[in-house]
Amino acid sequence: MTTPPSAPARQAAVVYNPIKIDVEAVRQAVAVAEKEAGWPSTLWFETSEEDAGQGPAAEALAAGATMIIAAGGDGTVRAVAEGMHDSSASLALLPSGTGNLLARNLKLTLEDLDNALHTAFAGDDRAIDLGLIDIRRDDDSVTKHVYVVMAGLGVDARMLANTDADLKKRVGWLAYAKALVTTLREKNHLEFRYSFDGKPARTMRANTIIIGNCGALPANILLLPDAAIDDGVFDILLLRPESFLGWLQILYKVFWENGVVRRLPFADKLKGREDEALRYVKAKSVTVKLRGPEDIEIDGDEFGKAVGFRTTVKPGGLTVRVPRD
Repeated sequence: MTTPPSAPARQAAVVYNPIKIDVEAVRQAVAVAEKEAGWPSTLWFETSEEDAGQGPAAEALAAGATMIIAAGGDGTVRAVAEGMHDSSASLALLPSGTGNLLARNLKLTLEDLDNALHTAFAGDDRAIDLGLIDIRRDDDSVTKHVYVVMAGLGVDARMLANTDADLKKRVGWLAYAKALVTTLREKNHLEFRYSFDGKPARTMRANTIIIGNCGALPANILLLPDAAIDDGVFDILLLRPESFLGWLQILYKVFWENGVVRRLPFADKLKGREDEALRYVKAKSVTVKLRGPEDIEIDGDEFGKAVGFRTTVKPGGLTVRVPRD
């Protein structure tokens, strides 16, 4: 009699930000979900102010985790992805922050603990792309990171730097609106040399450059309408408004054409012309050298000042848990 092959070992771990979640409630819900799905007891690893998730994720992998549940905000998700992306483990999401950017782009349920854990323990694996970025600092040092949603320079990065942390805790993403008003009053011009996919470098003066792995933001804003999280390329947005009219063109494009028109069945007939104030490009790698230090953001978190960066897409570089069809 032939013995059937044994099922591969499964081990879940939770990497959690204790500030973002109700730890006891999550522990109780995890105990129920793991039992229903037939998984062994879950391992638990806490993030800290000094380590947003890379270290705990590495500890979880060393302890045998085959799935890591990131319980926290976008910073926790990004840090956990950074700590585990070279492994064969899968990443599950327990959205608990302000933006929940990756969860939104994967169309996962937000603010539903039981549903999120059902997806983690009983869902399917899906391979998505990952952004790898080397950031050059003013002292010529280089820091290496990964991101799952987008990286940017300009208005978005300055807005994050201007956001009041206490206000964000009280009113969530609406705190960005106040910061945006402050940012738009400042000088917001970038001067840089750039190269897409290794082509000859060119010089540009722009307001903002965003490199996106996917394009949906809170409040139903579709910033990068053609971005797909598993197409193997970045979608790049360049904002170059020269006047108040240029900003109106950008707002019309993002909020009306991207947010409303593209969702209509006859969208192609209603799309407007391309505007000089806003340009979309696709590339697998982007190199930028700035004239001077500028704020940079990754996945909705400020990452200090950069004088340049190089970013490449890693197709299928991260496995995430999604609902089973």
